[in-house]
Amino acid sequence: MADAAHTTGRPTRQRGSASSGWATGGTVFAGVLMLVEGIFGILNGIAAIAKDDVYARVGDYVFKFNLTTWGWIHLVLGILIAVTGWGVLKGADWARGVGVALAALVVIAQFMWLPYQPVWAIVSMAVAVFVIWALCTDHGRTSSV
Repeated sequence: MADAAHTTGRPTRQRGSASSGWATGGTVFAGVLMLVEGIFGILNGIAAIAKDDVYARVGDYVFKFNLTTWGWIHLVLGILIAVTGWGVLKGADWARGVGVALAALVVIAQFMWLPYQPVWAIVSMAVAVFVIWALCTDHGRTSSV
């Protein structure tokens, strides 16, 4: 029987190794979630830039930006997240570290965005925390020296 590493090009994992199937599946799921989150961020950004009255006005909120500024923040962050999610799905080494950093930025940005869309901001923060966990726990894709 041919070795799986020769047929797939990926190193085989042995049963009981430190890398679990949950973490590996979680990484693929994290890549998909990053793509979806990035696309939603792009759409959020376009909506906020195109029409300033799409989102409800917030009174005296500590983190005051006008909606056009928030739109640009969401648009740029969405593009970066979508590209990084694609990199995670392709197995790019750079994508895991950048993905963790971008997910941390998403948590901060969504916390500041809470008054505008509270339910979506909380869901997005939960997705970002899962992405951070998934990208930090999958050691199966790292090459051993």
